Amino acid sequence: MTDYTFQPIGYVHSCFKEKFGIPRQPGLIPEARASLEILAPYNRPEAFRELTDYSHVWLTFVFHASLREHWKATVRPPRLGGNKRVGVFASRSPFRPNPIGLSVVRLEHLELNNPGVRLHFSGIDLLDGTPVLDIKPYLPYADAIPDAQYGYAPAPLANTHTIQFEQQAAALLDSLPDAEAGQLKQLILGILRQDPRPGYRRGQAENHRYAMQLLEYDVHWEIGESSIKVTHLHPLPSLPDPHR
Repeated sequence: MTDYTFQPIGYVHSCFKEKFGIPRQPGLIPEARASLEILAPYNRPEAFRELTDYSHVWLTFVFHASLREHWKATVRPPRLGGNKRVGVFASRSPFRPNPIGLSVVRLEHLELNNPGVRLHFSGIDLLDGTPVLDIKPYLPYADAIPDAQYGYAPAPLANTHTIQFEQQAAALLDSLPDAEAGQLKQLILGILRQDPRPGYRRGQAENHRYAMQLLEYDVHWEIGESSIKVTHLHPLPSLPDPHR
């Protein structure tokens, strides 16, 4: 039997600095943005010729933050509240025999430098630092199947809570340049509307505090019976890029 070894063609620089808060499917939060820095020798401009004729691309990547020594035949999907097991191959769990993922994302633009290539995406569901193995264009006539069956996941989950920014969080947003503040606020709203809580907590009335890292900020929020309050926003300390 042949063993296969793959080298990443690049690494993702994402607005998601940790796993908590990442949407469970791509395309659910258009404000979620990332770039893909292509590594040598794959960063040749001719390798990306005609790619900008496509609006979306498929990314094949590694679940690098979910690596495990042993795999399990069944998993507990968050969609089912973490209370029911299904076969790993009937799920999109990152805990797989081979931790490979597939996401379709919008290609916003292609940046060509001398040397260097960087792709910019929106609607992403990838953790910062994700290794990417391949890029392929999305073809609607072949990749979209309107009458496909959808199993236990017929539609995206969402909550109906009202969302408000408390004094400290609102003040920090007001101190930022308009474009930066708008991007951060819309990203937070998009994530909270998707209800990023663990599956077993969804649908519960609770007064619980959560925190997540987005862009360059630590975001603290509380959820009650009918409302979510973003209580604090704190800048994250600058960290070195491990891939530079």
